[in-house]
Amino acid sequence: PGWKWSDCIKPTAGTETCMSQHVLYVLSGRMMVAMNDGERYEFKPGDTGVIPPGHDAWIVGDEPCVLIDFTAGAGYGKK
Repeated sequence: PGWKWSDCIKPTAGTETCMSQHVLYVLSGRMMVAMNDGERYEFKPGDTGVIPPGHDAWIVGDEPCVLIDFTAGAGYGKK
């Protein structure tokens, strides 16, 4: 709860929005994704999705969002 890409990862990523693609499956919780073009998508338990580069994301509600990201790099957002 309270996590937002633009607050937590942007400072180390060095980009305005997340420029990684994600292929994911949500186990629990909810996450909102806002694309650079303004489109928004909410992911909830049981959802699968492909999120292209150029997005922000944040947790919705008080439950932690647990998901499997099949494409994220191990060192992304680390310096």
